[in-house]
Amino acid sequence: MQDYLKVGYITLENLDFPENDIIEKHFVAVTECVQEIPCNPCVTSCPVKAIEMKGINGVPKINFEKCVGCGNCVAVCPGLAMFLVNIRNGKGRVSLPYEMLPLPETGNEVFLLNRVGERIGKGKVIRVFVPDEKFYSAVVTVEFDDVNLVKYVRNIEVIK
Repeated sequence: MQDYLKVGYITLENLDFPENDIIEKHFVAVTECVQEIPCNPCVTSCPVKAIEMKGINGVPKINFEKCVGCGNCVAVCPGLAMFLVNIRNGKGRVSLPYEMLPLPETGNEVFLLNRVGERIGKGKVIRVFVPDEKFYSAVVTVEFDDVNLVKYVRNIEVIK
């Protein structure tokens, strides 16, 4: 297992990821929160109690079968470590927290970025959700042709 603290980013071997048969049903939350720090808004925001932690310093664990993909955890996570993933009609979709301005708009073409910030493909913004609460992140949903990228897309760059 790679030491993410030394290299500066997390790899899939450090994470739990749902099987395709689960994410083909609907959006499912995935967490990339790996540090044991006192934080639990993802747990308290989950309406179906699909996210659990062992104590306030635990690492969140998601019950993929229970998750309904509402996205509350994505908007509320202060560490920008929650995402929604889905495969529908042969296309990959990722909903991610977005705190840059200006916000992208539905229909924008974007570069898909991996955890290191490298461009790994192109996609299209299909939804921009801005929560009413001022301390929450906007949630941007992108769609793309290569369904295998759902495991890797973690940010976007609007193509101008």
